[in-house]
Formats: sequence, C-alpha cells, structure tokens
Amino acid sequence: MTLMSPALTIALAGNANVGKSCIFNQLTGLNQKIGNWPGKTVEKAEGSLYFKGYKIRVIDLPGTYSLSAFSAEEVVTRDFVASREANVVVNVVDASALERNLYLTLQLVELEAPIILALNQVDMAERKGINVNAKRLSELLGVQVVPTVAITGLGLNELLNAIVDGAEGRAPLKPRRLLYGREIENRLIVLEEHVKKSRLSEKYPSRWMSIKLLERDPLIIELLTRAGEQEILGVADRLAKELEEMHGEPAPVVIAAERYAKITSIVSQVQEVTAKPRVRWERTLERVTTHPIMGYAVLALVLLGMLSFAFYSGAGISPIVEEALNAVLVEPSRMFLRGLLPPQAVAVVVEGLITGFASSFTIVLPYIVPFYLVLSILEDSGYLPRAAYLTDSLMHKMGLHGKALIPLLLGFGCNVPACTGCRILETDRERRLCGLSVVFVPCSARTVVILSVVGRFLGVASAITVYMLVLVALFLTVRAAFKVMPGEPVGLIMEMPPYRRPSVRVVISKMWVKTKEFMRIALPIIMCASALLEGLKALNLLEPAVAFVRPYTEGLLGLPPQTFIPLLFGFLRKELVVTLLAESVGTADLASVMTPQQMYVFGVVVATYIPCVATLAALVKEFGWRSAAAISTVSIAVATLMGALLHLIFRALLI
Repeated sequence: MTLMSPALTIALAGNANVGKSCIFNQLTGLNQKIGNWPGKTVEKAEGSLYFKGYKIRVIDLPGTYSLSAFSAEEVVTRDFVASREANVVVNVVDASALERNLYLTLQLVELEAPIILALNQVDMAERKGINVNAKRLSELLGVQVVPTVAITGLGLNELLNAIVDGAEGRAPLKPRRLLYGREIENRLIVLEEHVKKSRLSEKYPSRWMSIKLLERDPLIIELLTRAGEQEILGVADRLAKELEEMHGEPAPVVIAAERYAKITSIVSQVQEVTAKPRVRWERTLERVTTHPIMGYAVLALVLLGMLSFAFYSGAGISPIVEEALNAVLVEPSRMFLRGLLPPQAVAVVVEGLITGFASSFTIVLPYIVPFYLVLSILEDSGYLPRAAYLTDSLMHKMGLHGKALIPLLLGFGCNVPACTGCRILETDRERRLCGLSVVFVPCSARTVVILSVVGRFLGVASAITVYMLVLVALFLTVRAAFKVMPGEPVGLIMEMPPYRRPSVRVVISKMWVKTKEFMRIALPIIMCASALLEGLKALNLLEPAVAFVRPYTEGLLGLPPQTFIPLLFGFLRKELVVTLLAESVGTADLASVMTPQQMYVFGVVVATYIPCVATLAALVKEFGWRSAAAISTVSIAVATLMGALLHLIFRALLI
C-alpha cells in the first residue's frame, strides 16, 4: 500500500491488559480525546502524533479476545477494521501469553487487515523464562513483528518506522493466508464461490464471510438475510451441518479448534522456555491480594487509603485554591462590573458564572485530581482486576459483576466519571444497573454535606450511619431493579494482568485525560446552574416556590419549609447545599433552628437523591434521556421514602 498523503490512521487492536492502552498513551501523550463510538456505549479513545512528516491518527480499539458478535466491543472492533479506515492495524500481543493472544491475530488475518504485530511485554516474558523468536513469527505470519515494552517506550520508535514503511509500501502489511484442515478448506472453497456473487463481498473479504457463515455468525447471517441472499445462507447451513455431522460438535467449535491447532503449531515454532520464571515478588503479592481473607483486608486498606488521601488532600488544598481564585478572579470581577451593570446583573455574572467557574476548580483540583492519581496508579499496577475478582460475589447479588467496582470507586470522587466508567461492563442491562448504582455512591461533594451538617452537629458516628444507610439503599435498590429488568447476570471473565511498576508518564497521562473529560462535561453545566440560581434570586422567585412545596418538606419529611431551597439547588451543585441551608434558615448555627432529627433526615435525603445536574448530563450521554430520567426518578423516590420513614420513626420515638 502506497500512501502519498501526509496523514495516516492506525488502529491498536488486542486483548485486554496486553499494554495496548499503554502504547496509545506513550504515542499520543496528552493529545487525546475520549468519547463513545457512534450508537454504542463503548468508549472510543483517539489521539495523534507527528512522525517523519506524517500526522498519525491513533485509534485505541476496545480490548477484545475475538472478532465474533457476542459483545459490543467485538462488533465495534471488527466493524472498524473491516471499514478499512485504518491504513495499518497494530495488533498488540502479550509475548508472555502468546497462545491466547494469537486467536485474535488469526481472525485479523482472516479479515485480511493490513497488520503489524507489536510483540509487547517481552521483558515480562523473559522474566517468566519465555523467549519468542520475533523473526520466525514474522516469517510464519508474513507481516512485520516488532518487540516492544510499552511501559518504558522500548521499541515504539521501531514500531512507528514499521508503520511508515508499511504505509509507503516498503514492507508487507497483508498477512499470508493461513490454511485450515482439508475438511474445512474444501467447504470454504465451495462457499466462497457463492459469497463472491453477493454485493456484500465488495465490503467484506469473501473468505472471511465464508468462515463467519460456517461459524453461524449472527450479524453476517442478518446482513445476508437483509440483502435477500437466501441461496448463500442455504449453502452455508448445509456445509456447516456437514462439518457438525463429521465432528459431532457445533460448527463454531470446529472452527475454533482449527484456529487453536494452527496457533499451537505457530507457537511451537517461535516460543522457547529457557529458564524457570523469575517473578517471586509478583507471586507473593498475587497470593496475598487474592486470598479469601487477607485479600479483603488489603482491599479495605486500599479503599480507605485512596479515599483518605483524596479527602485530606482536598481539605488541605481547597481553601488555598478558593482564596487564590477569589483574590485574582472573583473580587476583581465584582469590583470591575459594579460600575458597568445593575446589581442584579452583577450578581448573576459574578456569583453565578464566575463563582461557578471558580467553584469548579476548587472541587476538581483539590478532590478529583488526587483521586484520579491514585486510581491511575492502581489501574496501571494491575491491582484493580484483583479487587474486581474479590467483589464479584457481592456484585452478583445486584446483577452485576466484579468489574462494576471500578465505576463505584470513581463515584466516591465524582459521580460524573463514574457514569462514564459504566462502559466497561459487557451488556446494556449491566451498564444501566451500574448507572443506577453509581448515583447512590456518596461523592466528595455529598461527603462534605454529610460531614458539615450531620458530622459537625451530631458527631462522626452519626455521619458514618448516614453513609451506611445510603449504601444499604444502593444495594436494595439495584437488587430490586435487577429483579425487574429482563436478562441474566453475566459471569466474570476478566484477564488478570501481571503486577508491574506503574509508569509515571502513563499515570499522569491517564489522570490528565480523566480530569479533562470531567471538566469538559461538568464546567459549563456548573456555571450555567450557578447563573440560573442567581437569576431566580434576583427575580424573587424562590419564596413562592418554598410555599408551594411546603407539604413535601414540612409535611412529608418533617423539615423546615426553607430547606426546599438547598434541596432544589443541591441538584444543580451539591456543594451549594451547606451554604444555601445556612442562608435559608438565617444562621450557620443549624442546631439553633433545626432539631437533631431534622438535621439527620436532611443529611440522608441530600446524600441519596441524584447528585447533580452534571451527573444527569453524564447519564443522558451514556444511556439516553429515557434511562437517565428513570434513574433520576428512582433516586429521588428512594431519598423521599428514606426521609419520610426516618421522620415517622423519629416522631414515634419522641412520642
């Protein structure tokens, strides 16, 4: 393939946890965009770099073990590869687990993709006593094979050179056709002659379509059915039945067995075990962190340490950032605008837009960044899959599996990226259940409310019980939704990557991308919400609203009517709740105007209902308006129910 244009597109394809995303981060640095694939909840990561005069666009495809049609990740990956949008597909394989990784490689070969093989983690393979002959592997596959160590950047320059050489036609990109056993090949020849007559053969390779038809791939069968190719489907069904009668196994199993036989032959020619593995500390750490008793102790310490680091870092840095922004931005803006605008307009601009902008940074920089830092370290070290394994049984009771722990952890920092993190789950049903669960997780802003209202006036023990009630509500609500929503829970099939020392560059890159994505979503919403609040104040529209909902606040929840203001605008920004509560009741000494029972009910309700409008926006982005509205309604209903029950219990006890 010859490409004279200065632009190239490459796609990174590979199994989960082979270092694919690490290569992506090393190549693109901080120049990345994160979004969704069109029509899918699967995350799309894209970046760019310049090399030898080319602007290279890099697409990090979802991690997948095959190109079948059993998950959204598999469909996204194979559709993108089949589209030929990428000039080069870099197939990243783990040199220490070659036999498992080559299954995807063979399917890319069947798809006739322009391939370069990145033989990654060769250092880990050597430590395990495994030596892979990259030159021989290149000869067998007919494409370039480049050994790499993504975490250190070793081999990435050679990989880029290979990409440019392939794109300019100086090196082969089209892999050698791999032939299977005679029984399969004879039927492929017959079926391919029929497939070539179909219009779909202009889009997909005819041999690949023939293999997929013998595998009874549902998406290919659906495409041919829509195209009216009943003759091809009839021939494919007949040939597949012949294979099944010969082998006594379903056709997909027969094809898979042929692939693994080919893989075994390749691996036997390129791989040599040279010595005993030298991974003593990793094995010890593995035993401890997955132990049925010690593993949970380690998990508890990790979670406590992560949350403590994020909270105490935020508590220390937040006042400094707030004071600095007030001095250099808020106050100068207020003084400048006083002579230009009416007081109401100044309030909307300064207290709304500008203070909203400043408040975003007083939350993001102190609380979110330390949390993302620790999370990126845990992710890059390989610990998170172990934590998911430990929590799998608990998650299954809610209809989820262990991987749901990751977005739940994100929720303790901020619920917005937690909603985005639901993408890692396999099915739409699981993603929606996870989306429902993360809105109940007390984020850093809700933690501030719990500590400022309940913890300050009723004690730390009372604040802890609020946390416990919210988590119980989370479990029961998601459990109930699991029973109502159709479908079955998916078992945990998750790669356990080896432990490794985190790369400073990769950790910082991941932290920056997550923070930037949060700011992109949350910042404009917080600013607009703050401006709306100040506008309603200026128009004197708050008091009529307070009187209208008095039956809810005072009658149902037993709260002072004025608490409606912080409850309402807490949806816009949860960090506003404490300030608005003090303003609404006329004093910061809440104990002088609210009973302990009222403060407790208020804290529980605020900590339970939908976190903020930014979270709602994230839910809409991930699941659509209908699901976002349903999740929000459920959280508000649960918060109201808990508040009403607590009010009744306290009133009965006091009588």
